[in-house]
Order: sequence, then C-alpha cells, then structure tokens
Amino acid sequence: MAQWECVPVCAGPSEMTPGGGRTVNRHLGRSTWPEVADGLLLVVPLGATEQHGPHLPVDTDTTVATELATRLVAGRSDAVLAPPLPYGASGEHQDFPGTLSLGAPALESVLVELVRSADRFKGTVLVSGHGGNAAPLQRAFVRLAAEGRKVMSWSPSPTVLGGATPELTARLSGDHHAGLVETSIMLALSPESVRVTQVAPGRVVAPLAELMPRLLRDGVSGVSADGVLGDPTGASAELGHRWLAALAADLARRVGEWAITAAQTTPEGLAR
Repeated sequence: MAQWECVPVCAGPSEMTPGGGRTVNRHLGRSTWPEVADGLLLVVPLGATEQHGPHLPVDTDTTVATELATRLVAGRSDAVLAPPLPYGASGEHQDFPGTLSLGAPALESVLVELVRSADRFKGTVLVSGHGGNAAPLQRAFVRLAAEGRKVMSWSPSPTVLGGATPELTARLSGDHHAGLVETSIMLALSPESVRVTQVAPGRVVAPLAELMPRLLRDGVSGVSADGVLGDPTGASAELGHRWLAALAADLARRVGEWAITAAQTTPEGLAR
C-alpha cells in the first residue's frame, strides 16, 4: 500500500501525493482532470434538502452524509470524495417551506446515470443520509447491479446507533427525524447552525411502524406540526460524536468487505 502524505494545501481527504509520484487529488470537486487517478473508489454523499424542525437546517442530511463519506475517504488510500448530491426524495416534507425534492422516480434515474458515468472508477459507494432515499436507492442499485456495475449503498442503521448508546435504547425507538440523534450529530458537526433556543420537548414520539400509515397518507405535517418526529431535548455534541464514530466505523467495515468481493468480480461487459 502506498504511503500518502498531505501537501500544504490539504484539508481532509484533499490533495495527496503518493511517495514521490504525481499529485492525486482525493477531493473530486477540487481536482483538475490530470489529478484524478485511475482505479480509485468513488464515494458519493447523498443527502436531501428538507425541513428538520424549527431548530436544524435544511441541509442536515447532506451535512451528515458528507461527513461520513469524508471520514471513509480519509481512512482509505484508494478512494476519492465526490461532491454531494444535496437533493433526494423528500415529498413527505413538501408542506414545509424550504423543502426541495427530486421525487423518487427522478432520484432513481439520477443515481443510475451518475453511476453509469463513473465507469472509469473501480467502483462507486453511495453514502445516504436521508431515509426517504432508501426505496429509489435500492431500485437504482438493482438496475446497476444487473448491468454489471460495481456499486454499493449505505445508510445509517438504527442497530448501529443503538449499539453505540445502549442506555438510550428506549428513546431511540421513537427517534426518527430532527430528534435526539440528528440534533446531537449537528451539535457535533455544526453547532452554530443549531437553533438551540428552538429545541423543544418532542410531541410525536412513537415507533415508526405506528406512525407510518399516517405518514404515507398525510405526510410529516399531518403527524407533526413542527416537523419533528422524536424528542431532541438532551441532545449533546458528546452523543453526536459517539454516534458519528459508530456510523463511520460501520461504513468503513462494510465498504471494506464489499471492496474485497468487488475486486474479485470482473464483468465481461457493461450493459447500458
């Protein structure tokens, strides 16, 4: 494995030089084309632009996905960070100002074409920070895998979150959107963006299975007037750091396992 060292202008997984070779930029958006090396793993943060209650910014999901993708790239010598896709399938939040949504069919198509365009990379990892992206992401994955493309997707797991804070298991069962988890993570990543004076006790705290029929019928506004599903009180940067570490470790582990398998598979040709 090549030894990488950061050049003076490096920030995070940015410009890196492998032992005396040409400069290889680990941040795709800041790269010139000669700095994009062949054989790298493309890591794409997939977020959303949607309401997160009166206390969190609309780019919360994109911020979280980008942070986790950045940590993944920083921990590997063979990955490059793509600019985030900040729009997803957020129709359930459409009644709240500030929400912008591609919709599920369009998101599926965008992801399929995006990954198809990345054939020069040795594989693509889609790191999603928004639960509403799950269905179109899965459909896109099925199509791309059938074409022989090397792609995997990852989303935060409630099991991983619970494992990091077993003392909060009961609270996490009713924490789904702009609650304890997301508020804590944003306090860890971007405390200045959290409107702490607007954090209020949650009025809708219930297992997702109980809420889902109304969410599907009426959207989030039909269930929660302020857009919060959970209770953000008690959120802290310390909890946020614990959850981020657990999620980052899970992402790194799963990508590592997938990359080994993907490297052993060489499609004879790619369908389009």
